[in-house]
Amino acid sequence: MQRRAIVLAAGKGTRMKSKKYKVLHEVAGKSMIEHVVDNVKRSGVEQLVTIVGHGAESVKETLGDASLYSFQEEQLGTAHAVKMASEHLQDKQGTTLVVCGDTPLITTETLKALVDHHEQNQAQATVLSATAPNPFGYGRILRDSDNHLVKIVEQKDATENEREINEISSGIFAFDNQVLFDKLNHVKNDNVQSEYYLPDVLSLILEDKGSVEVYHTDDFDEIMGVNDRLMLSEAESAFRQRINEYHMKNGVTIIDPATTYIGVNVKIGEDTVIEPGVKLVGYSEIGEDVIIGQYTEITNSSIGSNVTIKQSVINESNVDDYATVGPFAQLRPGADLGKKVKVGNFVEVKKSIIKDGAKVPHLSYIGDAEIGERTNIGCGSITVNYDGINKFKTSIGDDVFIGCNTNLVAPVTLGNRAFVAAGSTITDNVPNDSLALGRARQTTKEGYLKK
Repeated sequence: MQRRAIVLAAGKGTRMKSKKYKVLHEVAGKSMIEHVVDNVKRSGVEQLVTIVGHGAESVKETLGDASLYSFQEEQLGTAHAVKMASEHLQDKQGTTLVVCGDTPLITTETLKALVDHHEQNQAQATVLSATAPNPFGYGRILRDSDNHLVKIVEQKDATENEREINEISSGIFAFDNQVLFDKLNHVKNDNVQSEYYLPDVLSLILEDKGSVEVYHTDDFDEIMGVNDRLMLSEAESAFRQRINEYHMKNGVTIIDPATTYIGVNVKIGEDTVIEPGVKLVGYSEIGEDVIIGQYTEITNSSIGSNVTIKQSVINESNVDDYATVGPFAQLRPGADLGKKVKVGNFVEVKKSIIKDGAKVPHLSYIGDAEIGERTNIGCGSITVNYDGINKFKTSIGDDVFIGCNTNLVAPVTLGNRAFVAAGSTITDNVPNDSLALGRARQTTKEGYLKK
């Protein structure tokens, strides 16, 4: 049986009080709509239609060709929104999943279980429910004495007794597609909100003696909708806890999960230790037996195994096995550190290759450079790569020794085993096995203070 999905993403999200379209706000480093679409597609859906309205172009730009789109010009309710997808789905057969674009915590497993339950029971509609600690704002699930669904009643239309019910509708449904679009034509808006409610489709099916199922999830967090900044922070916290638990169960030590932020696309190897305050985001990949010191931030970077990083910032860089970074180092985009490289405190590296065993221990800037194996860069040395208009490259060979406070004015090349005296400014190439000095001769004036 073919499976399709409709993602509702047309709401303005006025309670977010933001210039950004609601479903584009991020949770765990990825927009809410991307979380939903990714999980829907992984659940076995073959075709996806996203209902857009306010901010349509920004949603389309985010999702690209991952979805078809239908436009809802006026927000007249969830049934009206789903009806907009008729241009793509009207005459299709099979199962159609309807999911809200502001439910970033919904999992692939729950969506698949919902659809499986729906199809195995040959239902015409199935609603995903959960037990809410505070059901305020949610539609309530009303059951009869045989535990069958009677209807879903929205918060503003519920009686006092109905508001006491804590089993709520998630707003996520599975439908027989042809039944769905047939019943949508009969939904009315005679309610407090004067809107066309999607749950009324279930009532219409039941009136015709059709089959409606309820599939209950035990994890209320999964169906959490995000309508304002407070709920966004709650979703962020729940998602962060889920990610951290996943990594800990897979052999990663997280000293303080409450202060550790790991993005959804980050991969971490076994026996890695993450200290408090660490932030790992983007498509970062961390090897095994790594120590990531507190307050380190790593973005879109690859870290090898047995690496030690202390209080440093690493962005779009590669760090190979057994390297050490920090404390207080910054690796900017294009930094590529080889095996057993040392980049020490207050060192900045940008768009540079530092080969195996080389050391930049402290207080240096390395930009647009290539540094050979086992080379040592003295304290306070820099590659002078920018003339105010263009960037130039510095090439340093293997086993080179650069004395403290050296300026290497690019473009310049230093051969293997070259030696540069401390305090030099080097503007010319240095051949292999050569000593270079580029500093003013010292002058001492005795007795100057008395004069």
